[in-house]
Amino acid sequence: MEKVMCSYETLFVVRPDLGEEAIDAVVNKFTSLIADNGGAVEAVNAWGKRRLAYPIEKINEGYYVLVNFKSEPTLPLELNRVFGITDEIMRYLVVRSCGVTAPAAEEKAPEAPVAAAEEVPAETAAE
Repeated sequence: MEKVMCSYETLFVVRPDLGEEAIDAVVNKFTSLIADNGGAVEAVNAWGKRRLAYPIEKINEGYYVLVNFKSEPTLPLELNRVFGITDEIMRYLVVRSCGVTAPAAEEKAPEAPVAAAEEVPAETAAE
């Protein structure tokens, strides 16, 4: 049976009070988790420290990291589990981007041409 590889994105927020080395270690932890479980990391985009929309545990900033990867559908469950038990992660989100199609703008199947009503010759219609 062929493995189904889907594209995913994960965005996670790391506590800003960690040093650069500790933040890099957290990012490496999750990229290696993806690779060790049969996934392929496509891109790691560190956005850096950003202001949060609302305070989390009285913290107003966080270090944002976006990771694009491909994996089997079971890996995001493991990733969510590890995100949840890692103290350095404040918030996280994993989104699948394969198998999702944009809804078509009311596309209709082409209809068969409507057969014209049988024309009755004028001579027989008058009778």
